Amino acid sequence: MLPSSYRLLLSRRLPMQPHIHSSTRRANSTKTTSPLPSLPRLPVPDLHATLKGYLTSLEPFLLEDEARGGQDFKTAYNARLKLVEDFEHNLGKICQQKLLELDQSSPHNWLDDNIWLRKAYHEWRAPLIVNSNWWLALADDFSIPATVRYPARPISGFTTWQVRRAAWLVHRVLDFRAQLDRQEIYPDTTRTGLWFRHAALQPFFKTRIPQRGCDRFSVVLPPTDPDSRKLIVMASDWMYAVDVVASDGNPFPPSAIENSLRAVVNDVRARIAKRERVVPVSVLTTDDRDRWAANLEHLLSLSPSNHAVHQTISSSVFALSLDDWVHSLPPSHNTPDADLAAHLHNIRSGHSARPGHNRWYDKPFTLIVESNTRAGVLGEHSPVDALVPSVIADYAIVQGVDEDAFLDRLKDDVSEFSGTGQVNVEGWGRLDWVVDDLIAKECEDAAARAKAIVDDSDADELVFDGYGVDWIKSEAQLSPDGFIQMAMQLAWYRTRGEFTATYETVLTRLFKHGRTETIRTLSADSRAWVLAMADPHSSNATRLELLRRALQTHTGATRRAATGRGIDRHLLGLQLMLRPEASKVHPLFEDVHFSQSQTWKLSTSGLSAGEQFRGTGFGASYPDGYGINYMPAPDRLRFGVESKHSCLHTSTQLFMAAIANALEDMKALCAPTLQSHL
Repeated sequence: MLPSSYRLLLSRRLPMQPHIHSSTRRANSTKTTSPLPSLPRLPVPDLHATLKGYLTSLEPFLLEDEARGGQDFKTAYNARLKLVEDFEHNLGKICQQKLLELDQSSPHNWLDDNIWLRKAYHEWRAPLIVNSNWWLALADDFSIPATVRYPARPISGFTTWQVRRAAWLVHRVLDFRAQLDRQEIYPDTTRTGLWFRHAALQPFFKTRIPQRGCDRFSVVLPPTDPDSRKLIVMASDWMYAVDVVASDGNPFPPSAIENSLRAVVNDVRARIAKRERVVPVSVLTTDDRDRWAANLEHLLSLSPSNHAVHQTISSSVFALSLDDWVHSLPPSHNTPDADLAAHLHNIRSGHSARPGHNRWYDKPFTLIVESNTRAGVLGEHSPVDALVPSVIADYAIVQGVDEDAFLDRLKDDVSEFSGTGQVNVEGWGRLDWVVDDLIAKECEDAAARAKAIVDDSDADELVFDGYGVDWIKSEAQLSPDGFIQMAMQLAWYRTRGEFTATYETVLTRLFKHGRTETIRTLSADSRAWVLAMADPHSSNATRLELLRRALQTHTGATRRAATGRGIDRHLLGLQLMLRPEASKVHPLFEDVHFSQSQTWKLSTSGLSAGEQFRGTGFGASYPDGYGINYMPAPDRLRFGVESKHSCLHTSTQLFMAAIANALEDMKALCAPTLQSHL
């Protein structure tokens, strides 16, 4: 059986591949007789190669055992070699054949059609908030007056500029999707287009539906269905549906979307003025998946109208949260950039006093806009890995609000909505749930549990501006991704005095419907380099040579993983093939080092250069580990770091400082001015 810890770590990976720029290049309209490209199927890796790679990945753990007085390396290695050889020549052959047969019967590939979605995401029962959902802070829109973004007085309530930016971002996201449909961007005349167009359609028109034991996706309705042309809007915990897509698939103009959002805001204000009480049903989406499934079943049993509400939410194109606040952190929160930290916290989980509110965590793509126009994206991870939504978000914000696209010009100040009357606009409506005392109590309890999760989350952003990718490539002449990974290896060792299995994501986008594979960053070579950095008697020449060797090993692992020759997805598949034969469990999968090599207390992934993003993040896989999403840019490196306050062995601030120190030491090690003295 797949260990629960493995399911935990698999469910929140962000992709490490370089950013696919969201340009507006057009498909070639000239007719051609050349055949369209196609993507190959993801291969079932060679059994011997996978097992050999697995043995290699155990070396740093066995070396550590020996160094700390445990079994000598040779004896320990030979014992694992015997396990591997026995599996390869016996049960392994049967498991491999089953995987090959599974591949032959699968429409796209053996992994993504049958295993990955279920095992990595939908069977996992833990709450999505912090644990699985990813978050992304968008850059400021410089066409919005600074007096709006940084008001002279505290803001309470919705603002006109907030609604305008929300309408603009919604339109831009919808425009991206429409151009994708028309193949005006990322056409399927290229291999990149084939992979990206499939992946980029996954965040739209669907929702993760809770079910006992294993979740599922909602059924995607045809484009002609009215619900597939609606945007879900959340404001002050009330929910609305707004028409945003025309019958021809094109987005409504920004001005029309703005008018509908104004109508929604005015309706919310009117309800607040009447002292209407809302039961925040959306907070149930933060709960344990089985408990949320039970509550959803009860909700749907209360009224047929609840079925209609849930259907609209599930089939809507995506979601928008209008927050009638500007979130700030208490002065006791020690962070270099309080505004950025508060921005990231709000996107991840909402207001600290009432986290989990005004969000539908099951939606794959939710735009969030605060009163002062700070904006971000919250994503449910299972439909697609976060590179793709980040490309969509990049397109949305690369062009600032165009005032000419709206019917009126706004003042250069923070203008709060002053009226509560209805705006005479069609195309929007309330999504009101029929609830009872049980649901009201469940919402209170879910909110308390969500607050406990959020209060324990220690998340912040390191913006390292000492150098960036350009220096690593041109001056150090090393691989930027591997270089960054080694910095985190060094930071971990310096703060913990030991090594840990490290997860890094790579996309398998060379293959049809490919998603991700694991790079096992910790290696015997990375361990040797880290130990040399800790050894005061080691020379800089030795350290530099060991660093280069560690990066070569990392580059080789990256190449193998990206080309369908990684080991972790294959090991997972092999292990699952044993399950129908309950009497056959191989000791290979019960070995302590098999589990140790997959206990990713350092869980990492790179996103993109992130010029349009302020920061990002995802949760740690283990309570005594770190979740790190990094964004390498030409002149700076960003690290979104998350850990748990409750763990005495972790500290986000301490680890960010350790990363920064490691990067500075690595620059000194590689700087050309020092080479003559080595």
